[in-house]
Amino acid sequence: MTATHEVTNQVPPLTGHDPIAGDTALTEACLRHADPAVLASLEGLGRLAGSEQAQEWGRLVNENPPKLRTHDRYGHRIDEVEFHPAWHELMRTAMEHGLGGAPWADQPTHPTAPGRSAGDRHAHVRRAVGYLGWTQVEMGHGCPVTMTYAVVPALRRAPELAARYEAGLTAGAYEFGLTEPTAKRGLVAGMGMTEKQGGSDVRANATRAVARPDGSYALTGHKWFTSAPMSDLFLVLAQLEEGVSCFAVPRVLPDGSRNVFRLQRLKDKLGDRSNASSEVEFDGTTGWLVGEPGRGVPAIIEMVNMTRLDCVLGSAATVRAALTQAIHHARHRRAFGSLLADQPLMQNVLADLAVESEAATALGVRLAAAVDDGEEAFLRLAGAAAKYWVCKRTPGVVAEAMEVLGGNGYVEESGLPRLYRQAPLNSIWEGSGNVIALDVLRALGRSEESLAAVTAEIELARGADRRFDDAVKRLSAELGDRDGLPFRARRIAGLLALCLQGSLLLRHAPAAVSDAFCASRLGGDAGTVLGTLPAGTDVAGIVGRSGLVRR
Repeated sequence: MTATHEVTNQVPPLTGHDPIAGDTALTEACLRHADPAVLASLEGLGRLAGSEQAQEWGRLVNENPPKLRTHDRYGHRIDEVEFHPAWHELMRTAMEHGLGGAPWADQPTHPTAPGRSAGDRHAHVRRAVGYLGWTQVEMGHGCPVTMTYAVVPALRRAPELAARYEAGLTAGAYEFGLTEPTAKRGLVAGMGMTEKQGGSDVRANATRAVARPDGSYALTGHKWFTSAPMSDLFLVLAQLEEGVSCFAVPRVLPDGSRNVFRLQRLKDKLGDRSNASSEVEFDGTTGWLVGEPGRGVPAIIEMVNMTRLDCVLGSAATVRAALTQAIHHARHRRAFGSLLADQPLMQNVLADLAVESEAATALGVRLAAAVDDGEEAFLRLAGAAAKYWVCKRTPGVVAEAMEVLGGNGYVEESGLPRLYRQAPLNSIWEGSGNVIALDVLRALGRSEESLAAVTAEIELARGADRRFDDAVKRLSAELGDRDGLPFRARRIAGLLALCLQGSLLLRHAPAAVSDAFCASRLGGDAGTVLGTLPAGTDVAGIVGRSGLVRR
């Protein structure tokens, strides 16, 4: 083959970086809410996350999606899903590093209860930092990891079920395969909420539950979206005479037989391709009641509140992964006689991306600290607002990072298309934009404590910046106007999240970061188009916090 040209001006592979220890904003957030030992305990996970091996696992699981096996060769119904071996490596790594249910292991009571051990006081911050760093490798497997984390507080509404399953859910181990749960070293959990006719309106669910003499229930119906169907245990909503109720449904029953859990098909999704999402039919499927009859929504909300936390963390991870790719490319690619990273307009774009990443990271870790500290009132409102805003911003941020790479970012090998497909997921999962914005209003209306807790957090930065103070006044005016609240719900949710981010950055980030945030998000263009930071912004100082070293 005749050589036609020499390959030059191509960016080297991005390997050997540490998305945890190498991210200044993330490490500072960790140390702000936890002690140095927490960060030190994640060193191995961070190094692995930036390795060529982990990146290869991420590529393989997305190029080799799961396969549904409804029957064995003899015609017996088995309803199993086959995953690429790299999926199991990702899951094993996440679970063994405590990103599943492990934070609850030394916390035998609800987060708001007294008497928690001193050694466990930062467990949820540790997990959040690890999750944010590790899922930059591959986001799809984060779904079952998240659900395993989130199921524990909900399951505790049924102490006898918690006693049976909690040890496996919090074990920090991964063991694939359908086996009687108590015989496994570690368990994975999922949930079944939505149905064809209702979606987020779970009170329209048609699945029925009928009590049996032995205390269990027989469930009959369908679920339209059940992710990770090879999980060991699911929380499922079904109707009783009293109304929507919550049930624990294992794949394998205590006697070792398989529960009726018929997988109709796997969803063909835009992103999240490594993770199996299925349609499930129940036909006399065995379940056990969690919580009170007719109180299924409050029961499963315990789980949903925790999964929404991971929506924020996962979106922050996606933003950070896109930022890392953009900075790495700009620091090695030349155009028009100089490195992209040295060109003023590109510096503006990279700095703006970095500000967005830092704001998302600070807010996500702050929410995790609220779990550690039992700040339930704060978490109820701040978590919903953060879920709305951070997740809603992510697709645009990833698209801007893709433009940094130009045509190179539009090809699959760059990894940006996978991030772009994944970017809208967390804004849709666990309630899309309108659902979450209205949930913000519900949180405001149900408890004065929630608004007081969030307001107190915002007020800690009052007087630090005029633009921030003006934004807080606008928020107060929006909340004080009771007319047409549902119509303005998105405006309120977004402004609430922005004020929380502004407060955190003004108190904890360098002046260059907080000034850029206030100028672009709270005044001026309001951050509608990235790369429009005002003249005089310390772009080098902001981008320098990325932790990536120029070669």
